[in-house]
Amino acid sequence: MIKSPYDKYRQSSVQTSTPAQLVIMLYDGAIRFVKTAVDGLNKQDLEKSNLNFGKAQTIVSELMSTLDHSIEVSKGLYSLYEYTNYLLIQANIQKNPEKAEEAIGYLTDLRETWLQASKLAASQTEIANG
Repeated sequence: MIKSPYDKYRQSSVQTSTPAQLVIMLYDGAIRFVKTAVDGLNKQDLEKSNLNFGKAQTIVSELMSTLDHSIEVSKGLYSLYEYTNYLLIQANIQKNPEKAEEAIGYLTDLRETWLQASKLAASQTEIANG
């Protein structure tokens, strides 16, 4: 049962988004959770850090599980997701914000690539539909 207006908005956003928008939302969530985890590391709040690293790892694992392996680029993406997940695990175990920042860099770059690809696909659809 959804109680708050914000939760209703979030649910509506997910239900009405395109697949590309959903992927971008996943990247946004992963980036936000890693930044929150780094904040936890900086404040010596290890529970906050561990919880948010775990949430970010769950999102990266979800991104890995949704890849279409019949497409060549998926192999490269899978490797990058796997390495990003490794960085998140190491950042959490070693309490190392530098590894987390490296992961944020990859997630940010991938988010921007998906954003550009979704804009390109939308413009091509508009041209095709007149």
